[in-house]
Amino acid sequence: MSELLKILNTRDWLYVLDHCKGIDLVFHKGRAGETYNIGGRNERTNIYIAEKICEILDELYPPSSNSKFKTQNSKLKSYKELITFVKDRPGHDRRYAIDASKIENELGWKAEETFETGIRKTVEWYLKKYIEK
Repeated sequence: MSELLKILNTRDWLYVLDHCKGIDLVFHKGRAGETYNIGGRNERTNIYIAEKICEILDELYPPSSNSKFKTQNSKLKSYKELITFVKDRPGHDRRYAIDASKIENELGWKAEETFETGIRKTVEWYLKKYIEK
């Protein structure tokens, strides 16, 4: 049952540039002393997130192109084969979500990226910064 619960844990994901734009909007247009939650309305399970990152890596930087796996004579076909589960920490939350209705309604802010477009841009950024030197 523990692994099933880990698979079902959910998070609301927000692309970093969307978050920055939300903070900037609150700074310039928000009311002093008010609190504005900035959320992406992009709830996904942890396993979906891990598998999506692996799918993007499989496409853009396949294990056969990764020198770490070449030197180990690895038969790895997909990064998904590397997913493992660890014990949750005490008090671990099953769901993290943000109600962003206030910033949406009062300031007209909305995330521009979906989870899928934002995570792809994030993986591409990391590959460019750390792999394509």
